[in-house]
Amino acid sequence: MAESSQLLLVLDLVGTFAFGLNGALTAVRAVRLDLVGVLTLGMMTALGGGILRDVLIQSLPPATFSDLAYLGAAAAGALVAFFLSLPLERFTVLIVVFDAIGLSVFCVTGATKALEFGLGGVQAVLLGGLTAVGGGTLRDVMLRKVPTVLVSDLYAVPALVGAGIAVGAAHLDLGPLVVAGVAAPVCFAIRMSGVVFELNVPTAPGRGSREQD
Repeated sequence: MAESSQLLLVLDLVGTFAFGLNGALTAVRAVRLDLVGVLTLGMMTALGGGILRDVLIQSLPPATFSDLAYLGAAAAGALVAFFLSLPLERFTVLIVVFDAIGLSVFCVTGATKALEFGLGGVQAVLLGGLTAVGGGTLRDVMLRKVPTVLVSDLYAVPALVGAGIAVGAAHLDLGPLVVAGVAAPVCFAIRMSGVVFELNVPTAPGRGSREQD
């Protein structure tokens, strides 16, 4: 249990830093915010999903507020994006890559924490997905964009797949390293495949389809 908790913390901090960097880069690229705005968007992206998860499973206060390491990791990611925004803007793919890293890590940590709090497999998968996409959704709403999870080339799907693998591996008692080492890379690979090959979940026929025709 101690090994699992330690790994969960490390993965959470990695995902928090990645999402903090991603959220801040997205903010800088979309609108020219000042330092406070960039920090706010970066930290909201990094911490929003985990806070929603912790509130739902009644892990209170949320880990964000009980361990300053989360706030530090989120702020560090946002500050890196703010001060290196000009050179990083040349590599727009970094926004997608860091988003995929955060997505991959958080789907595992979200599902694993839900299991530790006694939830069933289906609920753990859903909470893993929520942890992964929650912060990015809040970011997009604040930027007045349609949330990526609703329109993107495979966003929620890889998070749910990764969470499902994490839950399955945990039920097989494969150990936390195996859980993370399999589930997170699979989620990352699916997400990046969707971006590279422009794969999308089928959409309902409607106005957009008719306009393209």
